Amino acid sequence: MEYEEPKFFHVMEYAAAADGDVVDMVSGNPDWEPPAALRDALSEYANGPSEAFQYPPSEGIRGLRESIAARRNVDPDRIVVTNGTGEANYLAMARAFERDAGDEALLMDPVYPYYPGKTELLGGEPTLVPTERDGSLDIEAVRAAASDGTALIVLNTPNNPTGAVYDVENVREVVEVAEAVDALVVVDEVYDHFDFSGRFESALTLDSERVIVTSGFSKSMAITGFRVGYAVLPDEHAFPAKARHMLVNVAGSRPAQYAVAEALSATDADYYAEARDRLADRIDAFTAALDEAGAAYTRPEGAFYVLARFDGFPGTMANVKRLIDEAGVAGMPGETFGTARDEWIRFALVTPRAVEAAERLVEYFASDRKACREES
Repeated sequence: MEYEEPKFFHVMEYAAAADGDVVDMVSGNPDWEPPAALRDALSEYANGPSEAFQYPPSEGIRGLRESIAARRNVDPDRIVVTNGTGEANYLAMARAFERDAGDEALLMDPVYPYYPGKTELLGGEPTLVPTERDGSLDIEAVRAAASDGTALIVLNTPNNPTGAVYDVENVREVVEVAEAVDALVVVDEVYDHFDFSGRFESALTLDSERVIVTSGFSKSMAITGFRVGYAVLPDEHAFPAKARHMLVNVAGSRPAQYAVAEALSATDADYYAEARDRLADRIDAFTAALDEAGAAYTRPEGAFYVLARFDGFPGTMANVKRLIDEAGVAGMPGETFGTARDEWIRFALVTPRAVEAAERLVEYFASDRKACREES
């Protein structure tokens, strides 16, 4: 089996090598400060006893698992702390396939590209299922796609790249579809702190033995480099996932887990609210500029991405490179995210230069339209 380099890396490398100044709107690296308590905890840890620098429990340090369990209202034994949400998704997806319940994964289109990549890595077959135009779930499309060969359904809410927040009753209907075909439903909730709609509700509230919820702290605490995520699994799936985690990684980073656990207990809701307010302001400014540029776009209900479509400028890799070279703005081609939005370009608003980038896009497409008029 051959694996391609993720297109994210390709675009970032191209932007880094560009001659001019480029605003990076490719990566989802938050640009604000992590919680102060996290920095304090790291400093404290550095002066700890030598035993603190040895292997932690493979499934995660107890204090962190208990903090997650209390917030998620689950038993700590159902939790495995992972190397980022990416590994949590890998463990959950692997569990779905190793049950001999089929080899098909239903993935919502547009799709975060690592889901089909992991599906193929695990020997499964990805099937893209269309969503509604606003990115919300199309339950009838899920029902039509599901079959006896379906082992896995993957959902992501708040969604990357559409910004949709799935109604929990729609998630319940997907779980009912999964029950009918003996599939597991993996719900990636890594953007749960970035809900602008007020409607987000965790799939854990469904209390279903079919649901595995994954999440992490990379986005919510602005620590993508720490690689601390987790999966909450039904009892029958928890041990096999922990065993695979041990075989693949042995354990995660003890200092990172300790710092996150301390930050969880010491950081109040204002920290997360300030991040949401910052992003809401950027969304307002960026979409206002897109209006001025004559673009169609999706206004996110959650997460921090905007999909935009510019008339006569489809979201291909070639056009993304043109924007880098000619406008100094780097986004991700829509074709990266499946088939449903291949004419669109995704922009990540986790940069203090989001407004500057928007102004560059306005200028670029205004001049482009002017050139077209002059040629005609």
